[in-house]
Amino acid sequence: MKIMAGNSNLPLAGAIAAYLEVPLTNASVRRFADEEVFVEIHENVRGEDVFVLQSTSYPANDNLMELLICIDALRRASAKRITAVVPYFGYARQDRKSGSRTPISAKLVANLITEAGANRVLSVDLHAGQIQGFFDIPTDNLYGEPVMAADIQARYAGGDLMVVSPDVGGVVRARALAKRLDNAPLAIVDKRRDRPGQSEVMNIIGDVAGRTCILIDDIIDSGGTLCNAARALMDAGATRVAAYISHGVLSGGAVARVDASALDALVITDSILPTEATKASERIRILSIAPLLGEAIRRIADESSVSSLFD
Repeated sequence: MKIMAGNSNLPLAGAIAAYLEVPLTNASVRRFADEEVFVEIHENVRGEDVFVLQSTSYPANDNLMELLICIDALRRASAKRITAVVPYFGYARQDRKSGSRTPISAKLVANLITEAGANRVLSVDLHAGQIQGFFDIPTDNLYGEPVMAADIQARYAGGDLMVVSPDVGGVVRARALAKRLDNAPLAIVDKRRDRPGQSEVMNIIGDVAGRTCILIDDIIDSGGTLCNAARALMDAGATRVAAYISHGVLSGGAVARVDASALDALVITDSILPTEATKASERIRILSIAPLLGEAIRRIADESSVSSLFD
């Protein structure tokens, strides 16, 4: 087994390699003067089971090209099996035609990864479960709930917990977390989105008065929806609101928006390399998913069960 990393999240790659007690593959992923990506592998990978770690986060297109070229380099170097480990799968929100004459970019990216030569894909909390079906190769979708549930129980034990989905589409994810928290009750934020990036909270489905509310979602981008939901929950009588989000995209002024919000804390994973602003925020905490990904990689290499990680 070998672990190779692109440039999108080297600290996470290093933590996974340390967990597995396997050194990162010696390789160069650099740019020519015109910003073309060039990859050179400096050790033999012939016949090896290679895992390429690369989140396709900002800058999404550059990181995607790095991933594709790494896969191509490994294929041409005769690696036995290539697994694309994509903790954050970019373009996942474009998983259907949202209007006339619009693309399904998630399917296009799946095709690109497959055609580049990947034999398998490993990701974390895909925006929509059906994205696994966009790939014609085996795809494992890991869940961040076990890591989050352990942190919630450590931080909010004894509180009157209620798990809250920020929209109707996230109910399945919220229910899975609630089940891990001793079948905590569930609430839903009913919102209406007038245009992309903006939302208006309309109603809270469920009685949140006197409760410690845990908002759960897969992505926080601009932060508007989450901050509006936190304010609505506090207005409905919640004692405090914390948010647990798998992927902290946090674009634009999202960090400042979170700092000024009603949130007690925003907890994200390190699937995306945190910015300096994110690390400096007193309201944002980062959980590592390196042990989760490392154990999944070990089980794939050993041909053992990955799904049993979540039993």
